[in-house]
Amino acid sequence: MGHITFVEHDGAEHQVDIVEGKSLMQIAMDNGVPGIDADCGGECACGTCHVIIDNSWKRAVGDARDDELRMLEMTPERAESSRLSCQIQISDVMDGMIVHLPEFQM
Repeated sequence: MGHITFVEHDGAEHQVDIVEGKSLMQIAMDNGVPGIDADCGGECACGTCHVIIDNSWKRAVGDARDDELRMLEMTPERAESSRLSCQIQISDVMDGMIVHLPEFQM
């Protein structure tokens, strides 16, 4: 089984096991990763599961859809590789992926 590492704004790391087919948000919530609020429950309607994907993994997670991009426009800490973790479906090719958490969720 593979893993994904979430890195908090202060550098604290949380390594979680990959669960193929779940969203990145779901595995963060299942493992108690702090900094993912997920207020809308994964409906791409709030932006409180904002993450910044390490640049080397942008291709593995794919491109954001228009509705996700609209939500990200309201995120003050948006970066070029920002995504909503509820919109990223986990697969085994993401083994070793690094995901950064912003200091604040909106």
